[in-house]
Amino acid sequence: MPRAQCSCGKISATVTGEPTGVVVCHCLACQRRTGSPFGVGAYYLETQVEPTAGAKVFTRATEAGGMCRNYFCPDCGSTVYWRVDKHPNKIGVAVGAFADPHFAVPVRSVWEQAKHGWVEIDVAAKHFQQGSVAEPDGGTR
Repeated sequence: MPRAQCSCGKISATVTGEPTGVVVCHCLACQRRTGSPFGVGAYYLETQVEPTAGAKVFTRATEAGGMCRNYFCPDCGSTVYWRVDKHPNKIGVAVGAFADPHFAVPVRSVWEQAKHGWVEIDVAAKHFQQGSVAEPDGGTR
């Protein structure tokens, strides 16, 4: 089973099955969280994710409304996973925390209004200036 972990290995999340989606986010909060021009998250149903205990939580308001809870290592500071009110039955896991160069490619690129001009995410099938719009069945358009 794939396992995402922080830099020091204290905090991890083991996942089963395939993600419901992989998303690149260019919002300013993700830029600040990662120290990079964007963040990449793999979203799983909460029943597919088994996180370890001991993570610290940072809660913030999102640009789309609601709250985001980032779970990170209290020792090395790496964010491993998060939960957002917009998707209460899902957990986002930082793709970089898997350390797998063959991980699934992003299907969506969101909050492109804050995207750095030199960044191109051509592999994503869908692009949104802000967040993607949730469908009643839990998918997005």
